[in-house]
Amino acid sequence: MGILSRFKTIMESNINALLDKAEDPVKMADQLARDLEKDLGEVKAETAAVMAEEKRAKRAYEECQAEVEKLQKYAEKAVLQGNDSDAAVFLTEKASKTAALESLKGAWELAAANAGKMRELHDKLTEQLQQVAERKAAIRAKAAMVKSQQKANEMRTDLGGSSMAAFDALEEKLNRKMDEAEAMTQLNQKQDTVSDLMAKYDADKSAKDSAVAEELAALKAKLGKE
Repeated sequence: MGILSRFKTIMESNINALLDKAEDPVKMADQLARDLEKDLGEVKAETAAVMAEEKRAKRAYEECQAEVEKLQKYAEKAVLQGNDSDAAVFLTEKASKTAALESLKGAWELAAANAGKMRELHDKLTEQLQQVAERKAAIRAKAAMVKSQQKANEMRTDLGGSSMAAFDALEEKLNRKMDEAEAMTQLNQKQDTVSDLMAKYDADKSAKDSAVAEELAALKAKLGKE
């Protein structure tokens, strides 16, 4: 059997170790799953055939054993009835059947051993398939997490680069506008202060001029110059 020739290799193989060493664990897991499913299909078919052979060999052995026991009983009956020649015939046939019995027993034991190996191999392959499925799911989940992390890192890089630079430039422009507006307000306040101060002195001058004019008019009136 081809599959049994690989029995030891399959039984000793470490799926997790193979996946850990793989350059691309997901791809390796997919390939392992395909190989194991193929092997499992062969094992099921061959296990059924070996189990059928085991049953046939067992049945042949048991039938031969029953025939040996029957011949022994007939030989005993013949001796009891004094027919030694008949007993000798039964015993000769019994010897032939007994020799065949040993061969049939060996065939049955070999078939049983093969069936045991095939069932063990079936269970091992089923377990390995389960391991591959679990590791593949874990690897895919990890890969998705890594991809999401990379995406987030890229977004943070973008925000920290061109996008943040644009925000910084906008903020700088707004600050500059605010500074200009405050400066203009301060200049306007200073101009207003100077204008008010000049108006104050203009008012004083007007008052003095008015007082002088009134005093001059009064002097003219007194001197009869009007």
